[in-house]
Amino acid sequence: MKAPTCRFCGTPLTHTFVDLGMSPLSNSYLCSEDLGQMEPFYPLHARVCDQCWLVQLEEFESPQTIFSDYAYFSSWSDTWLAHARAYTEQMISRFGFNQSSQIVEIASNDGYLLRNFKEKGIPVLGIEPAANVAKVAEEAGIPTLVKFFGTETARELAAKGRQADLLLGNNVLAHVPDINDFVAGMKILLKPGGIITMEFPHLLQLMDKNQFDTIYHEHFFYLSFTTVQRIFAKHGLTLFDVDELSTHGGSLRIYACHTENGNLPVSATVERLVNSEVEAGLTQLEAYGGFSERVRETKRRLLEFLIQAKREGKSIVGYGAPAKGNTLLNYCGIRTDFIDYTVDRSTYKQGRFLPGTHIPIYHPDRVRETKPDYLLILPWNIKDEIMGQMAHIKDWGGKFVIPIPGVEVVQ
Repeated sequence: MKAPTCRFCGTPLTHTFVDLGMSPLSNSYLCSEDLGQMEPFYPLHARVCDQCWLVQLEEFESPQTIFSDYAYFSSWSDTWLAHARAYTEQMISRFGFNQSSQIVEIASNDGYLLRNFKEKGIPVLGIEPAANVAKVAEEAGIPTLVKFFGTETARELAAKGRQADLLLGNNVLAHVPDINDFVAGMKILLKPGGIITMEFPHLLQLMDKNQFDTIYHEHFFYLSFTTVQRIFAKHGLTLFDVDELSTHGGSLRIYACHTENGNLPVSATVERLVNSEVEAGLTQLEAYGGFSERVRETKRRLLEFLIQAKREGKSIVGYGAPAKGNTLLNYCGIRTDFIDYTVDRSTYKQGRFLPGTHIPIYHPDRVRETKPDYLLILPWNIKDEIMGQMAHIKDWGGKFVIPIPGVEVVQ
């Protein structure tokens, strides 16, 4: 079987990062009438390129299939909304964006971020491929173009005078199978003096903190700063600054501009981060080799905990229905024999079932009704928010279980 090739540089991919077996699309939530139907599973095998160090998945389903009707709405997370508000203030303070600026967000979701700029009278435009999500943004007064982003969309907007002073994207860079077309499109859409910011989970944090559940088919890439710097440079964009963030278990916010823009010197933080990745071995194949065994051991320990709890007659339910949780549950083979149900604040997910495992999703009030012994937090990246919302489980002696980076029980 012919080896796949790197999506950035074209090198044959012969080195495994981690193989999580077969898994359904992580956001393909099921209705009750779907439960008796065939459900497609695809290989979840991440490989690393030994030339550019891009960790990546093969494409088994098109972005049109994955994202045209999407289950993730950003506004359901209080933590993420606060992050968006803080970002808006930072950008205005640092770069002076005002009523004469044009803010464009790629993968703008339900308008959760752009509404902060709009409230300050700054013109905004969202680009969002999921029509069901874009509709929510439009209803909130955020103008939204329902399209996938790339060079074609960028040229259309540029021809209409819609180039961006600030072009941003949160957790989208990893979602696009043609990363060259995507970054080339940003080059086209950015004004000569404009700024790009992109946020994405940091590969170094994924490896250090054992965050293998963030690997799923909707994420085609797992990105280091070193590799992203190389990709942007190929398309005439320079990364002049970077922030290390706590979001999603450890993310980067990169700042980019046209390479020919001499007004934004490269900060010392760029060199420091490149050096830290080199020291961590991210430009050497050996650093990637031991990850698979760590993942397998995490699976064993989680199953040991669940088996022991069930043998003791304990009840276990989940909190959240995130994509990462679906990777974890399917890889570990955890179904309703271990977890009775899960709950989620998103009304879009309530009444549905998790892909692959068919665990039912209810409103969070269900937890108070059934009083489980353990609440397994699947979106561990917002565990503090969840433990605050669900603190009442302590009233009956309930405990929280956090699965990543390893099983932790919190009283």
